[in-house]
This record gives sequence, structure tokens and C-alpha cells, in this order.
Amino acid sequence: MTYIITENCIKCKYTDCVSVCPVDCFHEGSNFLVINEKLCIDCAICVPECPVEAIFSDLDLKDNQKIFLKINSELSKIWPNIKNLKINKNIKKWTNIKNKLHLLKF
Repeated sequence: MTYIITENCIKCKYTDCVSVCPVDCFHEGSNFLVINEKLCIDCAICVPECPVEAIFSDLDLKDNQKIFLKINSELSKIWPNIKNLKINKNIKKWTNIKNKLHLLKF
């Protein structure tokens, strides 16, 4: 089991989850975060820290969010690791927007 970041994170990219991770398994793109499943220790500490509810166990993903298993796996190999909280000024604008997959920048 591992944890996966899903569509709700796109364009919001809160980093509260990053600041609590004991193993630094988060990686950052320009408008999205991903989790490296090989580093994730399944502690779930990050889950309640995400204000947009974008982090799920891979076992609890809805069918329409299973694409994020592959997205997290592939992008965590190429995006840089992030270890600290960052402020995103556009958060509130994107928080309640749904169906944002097409906005993901690889």
C-alpha cells in the first residue's frame, strides 16, 4: 500500500502534507505534487494535512482517480523532491474546481 495524490491537488498544490512527511517522499511539479511510492511508508500522516482531500490510499482510489497511480509513479522519478512548506498564492481560486486533469503540467 502507498498513498497517492489525486486531481484535487492540481493548481492548488498545498504543501502542508510535505512538512509532516517523515521520509520526504513528495516531489513537486509546477502545478501539482506527487508521492514516490517506493519511499512512502504508509504512515498516513499527510492525509489529514491536505485541506482539499487530494491524498488517498492506493486501495481507496475511485476508478476515475486510478490514473494517478501511474502519474505519481512516473512523475516522482523526474520531478525534484520537496521537503518544506511553500505558499501558493492561487490556492483559493482552484480549491473547489473539479475535473482538472487536463490542467496538469507534466
